[in-house]
Amino acid sequence: MSESPTLEPKIGFVDPETAMVLTGIEFISGMGNGNLPLPPMLGVMPARPHSWNEGQVEFRAKPEHRFANPMGSTHGGWIMTMLDTAMGVAAHSTLARGESYTSVDTSVRFVRAIPIDGDELRIMGRVLSRGRRIITVEGRIETVGTGGEPGKLCATGTSSCMVLAMRKPDRGA
Repeated sequence: MSESPTLEPKIGFVDPETAMVLTGIEFISGMGNGNLPLPPMLGVMPARPHSWNEGQVEFRAKPEHRFANPMGSTHGGWIMTMLDTAMGVAAHSTLARGESYTSVDTSVRFVRAIPIDGDELRIMGRVLSRGRRIITVEGRIETVGTGGEPGKLCATGTSSCMVLAMRKPDRGA
C-alpha cells in the first residue's frame, strides 16, 4: 500500500500522451506521490489521497463551512462528490495502458449528518467487480475514529463505470 506525502499537492491536468502510456495504478500512484497533479476538482473541494492499491483507494478530508447546507451540516452534494471521486479513482486504478473510463451510474445513501468542521473523514472506494467493459465499485465515508475507537459510518455509495479505449490526441492536419 502506498501513502501520500505531506507536501502541498499540485493541481492541474495530466498531458493526454502521458496518461495513455500509464496503467491506472501508475497514474493514481503518480497523483498520490505528487509526481502528477491532482484534478482541478480537488482544488475546489479539497480531499487528499491517503492510500491506494489496485482496486482500492482512500482519501482524507474535512468538510469546511463553505460546504454547509441550510441546516448547518455538510451539503449532500459535497458528500456525493467525495464518494464519486473515491469510487472513480478506485475504478481508474484497475485500468490497463490505453484504457479510460466513464461513470454509468452512481447511487448514494446518507447514513448520518456530517457536521461542518467535525472529525476528519475517510473517503474510500473499492472495486467489487472488474469486467472487460464494466467496473462495479462501492464507496464509504466514515469518521477516522480516535483512541482505537472505530469510525462512524456517514454515507455509502455504489457506482458502475464503463471501460473505454483512450483515443490519441488529435494533432490536426
